[in-house]
Amino acid sequence: MTHDPSTNPLIDGQERTALRSAVAAFAKHHANDKTDELWAEAGKLGYLGVNLPEEYGGGGGGIAELSIVLEELGAAGCPLLMLIVSPAICGTVIARFGTEEQKRAWLPGLADGSKTMAFGITEPDAGSNSHRITTTARRTPDGGWLLTGRKVFISGVDISDATLIVGRTEDARTGKLKPCLFIVERGAPGFSYRHIPMELAAAEKQFEVVLDEVPLPAEALVGDEDAGLLQLFAGLNPERIMTAAFALGMGRYALAKAVEYARVRQVWKEPIGAHQAVAHPLAQAHIEVELARLMMAKAAHLYDAGDDAGAGEAANMAKYAAGEAAVKAVDQAVHTLGGNGLTAEYGLAKLVTAARVARIAPVSREMILNFVSHQTLGLPKSY
Repeated sequence: MTHDPSTNPLIDGQERTALRSAVAAFAKHHANDKTDELWAEAGKLGYLGVNLPEEYGGGGGGIAELSIVLEELGAAGCPLLMLIVSPAICGTVIARFGTEEQKRAWLPGLADGSKTMAFGITEPDAGSNSHRITTTARRTPDGGWLLTGRKVFISGVDISDATLIVGRTEDARTGKLKPCLFIVERGAPGFSYRHIPMELAAAEKQFEVVLDEVPLPAEALVGDEDAGLLQLFAGLNPERIMTAAFALGMGRYALAKAVEYARVRQVWKEPIGAHQAVAHPLAQAHIEVELARLMMAKAAHLYDAGDDAGAGEAANMAKYAAGEAAVKAVDQAVHTLGGNGLTAEYGLAKLVTAARVARIAPVSREMILNFVSHQTLGLPKSY
């Protein structure tokens, strides 16, 4: 599905402003809810599936709208990491490339939150190099597949009904392996997962997934077997845009806490926020967050308009800028509060680790710099 900004009512500026205000109010009211309760309530209100087609229970919007939802939830201190994975990556891929049966089986549930889907691409030995993925699928005599491999740092497998797995199949013409996407339900024989302990305060856990000769029906394949790379990147661009939204929400949340503290905290004659050594770094962090928001909006606009190539460049830049801005905003917020910035009462210290995730995942800042230097600037590769 190609999002048409000329006909969709959610693209109107007033509609987006209303969406942002509604989600902000919702998030403020539900900030203390448990993650599963927050997810369920957001699903009932239509926020989780705002980017999915209306004919399958979604809001008919695009990644621009979904990024608003995640950003505002994060700005209120209750980000939903699975928004990046379930409706943004998996929902987008199925909506654009899935069969009618796959769309009807999964999209309504992804839209209302009654179903969730994880995304499995990262492997222990492949890292950011998707061309080195070794998870392979081979045909069976009955037309199905056997999937074998291992994935790491897969979010939310324990709470997901299925995982969209990036594997590779052999091209009968060339003998080379090509990427393909498969829907693997959690209870499938040979599908297992193990929790990876993380020094990260997040409700969603990380897992290693093992695929040991997992039997899959023919209809588990998503889209065209010969268009796997196109379909893969159709999911990765929204992932980068939504990671930017995740980071920006976090940065806004940290800055709001710091500004509030600097406005009332009084050590000498004036509140500490009156001192330029405190005020200017906060102002600079705010500017960088706002600049990153502009690039995220550009990336979402290009993607929703169907410009995958332009969106790829902008999505990488947005993710880079948002990650850097979030790390700086969190660091400055903690520093503004001094010792209080490390207490559980103010809830900022846990963001020091969380903010770095946007620099590392789903692709490192260095790989984004490689992308820009090669694809945008035309410089030669070193690898």
